[in-house]
Amino acid sequence: MSYKSDLLRALDERGFIHQLTDAEGLDGLASSEIVAGYIGFDATAPSLHVGSLVQIMMLRRLQQAGHKPIVVMGGGTTKVGDPSGKDEARKMLSSEQIAANIASIRRIFERFLSFDDGPTGAVMIDNDEWLSGLAYIDFLRSIGPHFTINRMLTFDSVRLRLEREQPLTFIEFNYMIMQAYDFLELWRRLGCRLQLGGSDQWGNIVNGIELTRRVEGEHLYGLTTPLMTTSDGAKMGKTADGAVWLNGDLLSPYDYWQFWRNTQDGDVGRFLRRFTDLPLGEIVRLEALEGSEINEAKKVLADETTAMAHGPEAARQAAETARKTFEEGVTGGALPSLKVAGDGLGIVQALTVLGFAASNGEARRKIAEGAVRLNNVVISDPGFTIVLETDAPLKLSLGKKRHGLLTR
Repeated sequence: MSYKSDLLRALDERGFIHQLTDAEGLDGLASSEIVAGYIGFDATAPSLHVGSLVQIMMLRRLQQAGHKPIVVMGGGTTKVGDPSGKDEARKMLSSEQIAANIASIRRIFERFLSFDDGPTGAVMIDNDEWLSGLAYIDFLRSIGPHFTINRMLTFDSVRLRLEREQPLTFIEFNYMIMQAYDFLELWRRLGCRLQLGGSDQWGNIVNGIELTRRVEGEHLYGLTTPLMTTSDGAKMGKTADGAVWLNGDLLSPYDYWQFWRNTQDGDVGRFLRRFTDLPLGEIVRLEALEGSEINEAKKVLADETTAMAHGPEAARQAAETARKTFEEGVTGGALPSLKVAGDGLGIVQALTVLGFAASNGEARRKIAEGAVRLNNVVISDPGFTIVLETDAPLKLSLGKKRHGLLTR
C-alpha cells in the first residue's frame, strides 16, 4: 500500500509495519490531525534492553512525524505479569521496587523523546494510576462481560503456555483484560487513538480496540511490528553474555557500542533503518559496502546508536577506546574498570565483578575454554591471583569482544 501520511510512510520505509487494523483509516487520520499513540512497557527491571528498542524507536518516529507519543509504564500491570512469551510466572515486585524501576527507565526515554507541554510533547504515564483504584467487583461487572473465556484461550499468550503444560495463574490470565482497559482509559484521559507494539501484542491491541468500541462507540487503531530477530534467527537483544541493557549503569557505553559493532553483515541495513536517524539514501550506500568495507558501516551503526542512547561524547569515547584497543593494542579509558587491592584478586572473582560471567562456575568454564586473557596472555588456572605490581593497568579480556581494566 502507498501511504500518504508522513507517519505511515516513515514507518513503512524503515521496516516497522507488520499488521494494521485499519490502514486506510489511520493513514487518513495521521494526514489530517495530530494522533496520540502509545506503547506499554514493563517495569520489572531498572532498565529496558535492546529488545525494547524497536518500540522506543516507533515512538520516536511518531514524534518526528508530528504526532504525540505516550509512554505507558506498567506500574499496575507489572503487579500482574504479562504471560506473552513466558514459560512461567514472574516474581512479584513490591510497589517501591516498581516505582524505582520506572524512575530509572524514564531517563532512557529522555534520550529518545522530547518531553514538553507542546501538542506533540511526549507523556509518560503509569497505568497504576487507574488500575490500582479499580473496585474489583465493579470492574468485573462493567468490563468482564465484553470478554469470553473461549476467545481468550485462543490468544498465543495463553494457548502456548497451556500447550507447554506450564502453569498459567489466574492473575496472569487477567493481564489481557487489564491491557485492553488501558487503551480505553487512555482514550478517555488523553484522547489516545493508536496503540503500537510487537507482533506478539496483536491480540491485546485488538482487545483494547473492541472494548473501546463497545463501551464508548469510538474507533481506535492498532499497529504492530515484525518480530525482530538477527539474520541467524536469534532473538534481538539477547547475547551469550546476557541482556543488552540501555541503562549505562547496567551496561557500559563501550559494551553497548561493541554490541552494535559486532552486528552480522546481513543485519546492517535493517538495523540502520530501524535504530538510527540516518537518511535512507545514506543507509542504502552503507549497506551496499562489501568485504571488509562493511565494517565501516558497522562503526557508523555503533556510533549512531550509542550517541542516541548515551550521548555523542560517550559514543566518541567508546569508538576511540575500540580503536586503541583493537587497532593499536593499548587500552582506553572507557573500558569498564575494577580496582585491585594490594594483596591481589582472584581471576574468577574479577570476571564476575566486571560482569563478564554471571557466576563463579561460568567464570571457571570460560577459563577452561581458554577464553580468558590478561594483557593478551591466556589464563588457564582458575586459582590464578591478579597482583598489580606497578601503576600500569592490566587488561582483562573474555573472548574477542569483552575487555576491562584492572587498576590499583
